[in-house]
Order: sequence, then structure tokens, then C-alpha cells
Amino acid sequence: MVNVIIDGIAVRVPEGTTIMEAAAKAGITIPSLCYLKEINEIGACRVCCVEIEGEERLVSSCNNLVYEGMEVHTNSPRAREARRINVELLLSQHEGECAICVRAGNCKLQQVANSFGILCNPFEKNLPKLQWTNTFPLFRNVQKCIKCMRCVQYCEKIQTLGIWELTGSGGRATIDVTYNRRIKDSDCALCGQCITHCPVGALRERDDTRAVLDALADPNIVTVVQIAPAVRAAWGEAHGLPREMATVRRLTAVLRSMGFDYVFDTAFSADLTIMEEAAEFLKRFTAGELEQYPMFTSCCPGWLRFLKSQYPQLTDQLSTAKSPQQMFGAVTKTYFAERIGVPPEKIFCVSIMPCIAKKAEKDGHVFDRKKKELQDVDVVLTTREMDRLIRSENINVFSLPEAEFDSPLGIGSGAGIIFGATGGVMEAALRTAYHTVTGSNPPADAFRAVRGEEGWREAEFDLNGTTVRCAVASGLGNARRLVEAVLAGRVKYDFVEIMACPGGCVGGGGQPIPFDQHDQADVRGELLYKLDRLSPLRYSHENPEIRILYRDYLQEPMSERAEELLHTDHHSWTMPLNPGLQGKDAEDTTIQLGYGQTDFM
Repeated sequence: MVNVIIDGIAVRVPEGTTIMEAAAKAGITIPSLCYLKEINEIGACRVCCVEIEGEERLVSSCNNLVYEGMEVHTNSPRAREARRINVELLLSQHEGECAICVRAGNCKLQQVANSFGILCNPFEKNLPKLQWTNTFPLFRNVQKCIKCMRCVQYCEKIQTLGIWELTGSGGRATIDVTYNRRIKDSDCALCGQCITHCPVGALRERDDTRAVLDALADPNIVTVVQIAPAVRAAWGEAHGLPREMATVRRLTAVLRSMGFDYVFDTAFSADLTIMEEAAEFLKRFTAGELEQYPMFTSCCPGWLRFLKSQYPQLTDQLSTAKSPQQMFGAVTKTYFAERIGVPPEKIFCVSIMPCIAKKAEKDGHVFDRKKKELQDVDVVLTTREMDRLIRSENINVFSLPEAEFDSPLGIGSGAGIIFGATGGVMEAALRTAYHTVTGSNPPADAFRAVRGEEGWREAEFDLNGTTVRCAVASGLGNARRLVEAVLAGRVKYDFVEIMACPGGCVGGGGQPIPFDQHDQADVRGELLYKLDRLSPLRYSHENPEIRILYRDYLQEPMSERAEELLHTDHHSWTMPLNPGLQGKDAEDTTIQLGYGQTDFM
């Protein structure tokens, strides 16, 4: 243990503790902009600098360790002045139009500048210039970037993609896409984790709210909206709603008050996905097709983009089942359109998703039906976009009474709800696969071993006398480690679920960004599991509306019509390869892609 004095307070901390951590133990907050524990501890912003008794220079507190007898002054006149100048220099290269920034009121730079009482800046503005595409789902404003390196470090260390890098030097230093690529020609998975870890508004999703407002204002259009399972666990955070009030039924009332004609639950199509994916797994498993490599889930478009760019030789191991978002769109513009007697081209299908990769997914031709003239989903809004839309409509979310989903696409099981948490897809699929094989339901929590906060989990289950080896991973770094182990033969699985974002969709790149940057995925995920426990319906195959859909329209899972509407060919679209794979032989990759080729954004 080490004894130190911080602002006159004696503190005893373990050896290896940083000054910032020791100060926090003493109840003292040291401001910072770039710091992310164990990810970005480089002192880039210099806002956390402190004065140490007996030392000539100020030091950054985020990456300097305490030592025995150290005496620290976190708020001395010298430290305060240095911090203020550092923030003013950052502001001189930051486009400060806070009134029209998506992070207004939730911006670390804004908070730090206000805390220093900065009312004017003595330094001349010198904003960088860099062109960026307006069509790609991820948007970057270079004039807001403070070069904190969070996006660079998180993408490299946690997601292992290395999309961002620091280029230039001195005052011309900036963050840009690696290998001098355009973002649309990179192997970006669109997980959006760089957005949620950016302390300012330099990164955001492409804003598609105007298209939704235009559709709502058109009397000739029938507007249909679906709410993803993970959204119900997070949407109220931006409005100050306690979780017990921020129910999905209250959100249903909010969307209906906006003018949506029909409000549905994506948990319904999650149940539909389970019916198809469980049937596909059993078919491939019993046919011996999974002897070498497992079947991978295909619900997460960030994971699909990752696999297609990093390990294209495994494309055939992906489930052909579409994601719940795309299945919902396909069913809406066929079965539902017929039910309500409206031409499918008159239906405008909106998705509320916790993810920005879903924006690319709905645009990808891979997910269109054989009749190419219509997209299954017209617009995808992130949870954040929906929250902004709610505020723009001046809706008092506290006063609206709860409302029920519409029918016949509004009932979802607890199995569908847990899709939003890591391990949920696997657990839901195994519940239905067990019933298919044995004719009876397993205990609803029989497969809970796949739950947990660990980034890579594995379990074995008995399926009517046959052992099924399963694995679950969330976060692309964990996905990479798992896939490398599979390819090397160090592990053997039959069924694998991957989610691109740590914690699953609840921690998605389109979810609300907590001001304190603390990860909320575990809290949100636990809420989904609680909703599953409380649900009177916990098995996808028992969803009455799913049964009616198959009886009246699809016949059975994997039928010809189900294949046409609910399945896809992953070879029908391409992704730019990881630059490290360029030039590999055909025996290493089953498809050969030239640099920069992409039909998927």
C-alpha cells in the first residue's frame, strides 16, 4: 500500500494506483476528456494535469502513478491556469456551434469549459478542413474532433479493427481513416462504438429523421414502426425517465402520438427469426454440416460486416436467416399488406434500432426480396435519433398513458425480448430447438449458462441425448479471438452467437450515451432478462401470432415461401477486405475481393 496526500487529504491506496484513481478515492474529481480506463490512458488532452509538491512540471493524473509520500495539489492556481489554457487551445480548433450539435448538454468539452468559466477565447479559431461522405451511416465532423484518441484506441484495442489513426503532426494533426482510405471503402463494421466513446459531437450516426417526418405528414402513406428489444431498455435515459416508467408500452404511446399508423414489437420478428434459425441449425447439425466449423448467428449486421471483411472463408457458416429487422420488413410488406388491403409500395416501414449498422443492413441489396423494386425496411432510426425526434415533437413522455402494440405483429415472447442482450439469441434458439427435437419445452432458464458479462462464454447442452457445443461472444475483439481459435482447431463448437457490441445490442452504437461514459449494457441487459422472467410467454414457438403467420401464410419453417421472404444469400454482397488479407491466395479465402469493392455501402 502507498500513502499519499491529495489536496490535504491523506489517502492509502494499492501500489500501481494512478493519481486520478487515488483522488477519486478521496472524493476529489479531476476533470478529463480523453481518459478511458485501461483503453486510453495517454494524457492526450492534458486537462487532468496536477501539481506535485517538489516537482517542476505539471503531470497528467490519468497515467502517472502515486508513490509513497507524494503530495498532490489537484486544483492549485498553477494547475487551474494550465487546464484553462489547454481547454482554450482545444476550443480554438473546435467548431463550437453547440446549439445545433447532437451532443449539446451531453458533451464533456462543453461541461469542462463551463466548469472553468470560459466565456471567451483569446486564441484565434483555426478549424481543420476535411471532406466526408453524407451517405455512409457513420458521420464524422472533423471540425469538432479534439484529437483525444478515444475512437482510435477503442477501435484498435476492443474491436481490433483499427479503422482510425492519428495523421499529420503538430497543429495539423487530425484523426482519419487508416491506410488513406475513404470510410466507405474501409472494413468498418459500423458497430458505432467510436460514437458512444467520443466525448464530443465529432462522430454521430447519419440523421434520417427528416425522411420519417415527411412520411408521417403524407396522408397517402401508411406508416409502420417497429421497436427493437434493446430500445425498451434504454430509450427513457435521455428523457430522465426512471426505468420503471420507461416501458415499451409508454414508448408505444409516444410513437402513436407522433402519428404512426401502426406500432409493432420487433420481439415478434425475433420469435420468427428463432423459428427459422432453430430449424436451420437442426437441419445442418443433423446433416453433419457442422463437423468442421459451427453455424454462426446472422442477426447482427456489424458481425456480418466483420466476418465478411476479416474471415470471408467462413461466409457459408453464417445462418441464412435474416435479422429480425429485415424479417419484420419482409412480412410487413407482404402478409401484413395483404391483411390490411394496402399495396406494399404505400407502406413506409420504420425501424427503431440500437445500432447504426442496421442503417447499412436495410440498404444492402442482400436483404431485398427477389422482387427488387421495394426495400423491406425504408428508414432505420437509432435510439438517439428517436429521442431527438420525441423532443422535436414536444411530447411530454411523463404524462402519456401506456398503450398496447397493434396486431397481428405486436406480440413477442420473452425469448424474443432477450435478443437484445448477449447470449439471448442462443438461449432463445435452444429453447425452441429443444422443443422441436423432444416435443416438450425445457425449463425456460435451462440454457442460462450462455448468459454473463464475460466477452467469450461457452457451454454444452444435452439435446435429447446429443451434446451440442455452444459459444457466445460480444465485442469484435472477443469475436476475433473466438474465430481464430475455431480456425486453428483449438476449440470445437456446433453453434455460435456473435454480437459486435460489448454486452450485445443493449450496448449498441445507436444507444443513448451516458454523460459519465459508464457502460450501461449490463444494467440494460438485466432489465431484458427480468422482462423475460415476467413474461407469460417465454418460448418463440408458442407465440400465437407466429403460429397464425405460419398457418395462414408461411406453412412451416424453411418452407419455400419462408426461404424467399426470410432467408438470404450472404455471397450476394461484398465487403472491402481487411488490408492484411489483400493478396491472399484463393485457398485462404473462398471469395476474392479487390480493394475498395463494395456493394454494401
